[in-house]
Amino acid sequence: QVQLVESGGGLVQPGGSLRLSCTASGYDFRGYWMYWVRKVPGKGLEWVSDINTAGGTTYYADSVKGRFTISRDNAKNTLYLQMNSLKPEDTALYYCARRGWGTDQDYWGQGTQVTVSS
Repeated sequence: QVQLVESGGGLVQPGGSLRLSCTASGYDFRGYWMYWVRKVPGKGLEWVSDINTAGGTTYYADSVKGRFTISRDNAKNTLYLQMNSLKPEDTALYYCARRGWGTDQDYWGQGTQVTVSS
């Protein structure tokens, strides 16, 4: 079965940095686009970033562009999200997810909590 496990969340000060990781198993990791989504208190779900199979093509929400960097290591079946210059509004539960294609469905992990506060 497809399994996505996020880690690296925690409490950080505004302006600080955090690196999230997502380990994948149960499918051919290198064959799928991956993305990050976050659930923001009082706002709901917000798409954060996408990355293609090889890692050379990336997309970002305007709210995180220039501050966050998505990357992947296909040899390790791992997806990353480097978050810099964090703001209180970045506080959310961050989910790693697999993009479906054809008839394959999307899958999300359990999420990792990021709290940005002084």
